[in-house]
Amino acid sequence: MKRAMTISYEVGDNLYINLTNKCPCACTFCIRNNADGAFGSDPLWLEHEPTLEEIKDDLSQRDLSAYPEVVFCGYGEPTERLDTVLDVAAYLHSLESCPKLRINTNGLGSLVNGRDITGELCDAMDIISVSLNAATKDEYLALTRPRYPEAFEAMQRFIADCVKTGKAEVMTTVVDIIPQEQIEAARTLSEKLGAKLRIRKYEEPEQA
Repeated sequence: MKRAMTISYEVGDNLYINLTNKCPCACTFCIRNNADGAFGSDPLWLEHEPTLEEIKDDLSQRDLSAYPEVVFCGYGEPTERLDTVLDVAAYLHSLESCPKLRINTNGLGSLVNGRDITGELCDAMDIISVSLNAATKDEYLALTRPRYPEAFEAMQRFIADCVKTGKAEVMTTVVDIIPQEQIEAARTLSEKLGAKLRIRKYEEPEQA
């Protein structure tokens, strides 16, 4: 019997929403290089990008009040489907049981969409979490391998612009597989941009 594709899945206490497999980066440490799912989830490779109705139907089967956060994050960059992100966020905000909404992003959404999206995104989200990954352009490009040559500068501008809105909590992240001196350099850059750095533990994904 064919297993339904995974639109929402749990990681820890939170619920994650998997909207797309598109991404403008090919990070060397990306979890999807090693497995079909994340942290024991069903496969996150989508048969097709789910429609708004499919997403609503999936979420209606969840007890949203049980989750501290709903996180827009799957096997792709959520802002590749910005309109859907905003529509789903609006739907969730219309529910009495809506928890905090967070988006995990590479910070290239304005490049992807060809315009500044930070105001719309910060209106829709409680938390913006940006994968900073590295503190210098050379390290960043080597780690993330983006399709945009100006990605490092655009990512920093995205973070700073989100902070300027004053509408959402803005944090940056790095994975703990990089050297400590690079982590500290990332912390300095993050603080310069007005955001707080969170260090994510890298865990080998379970094979699905």
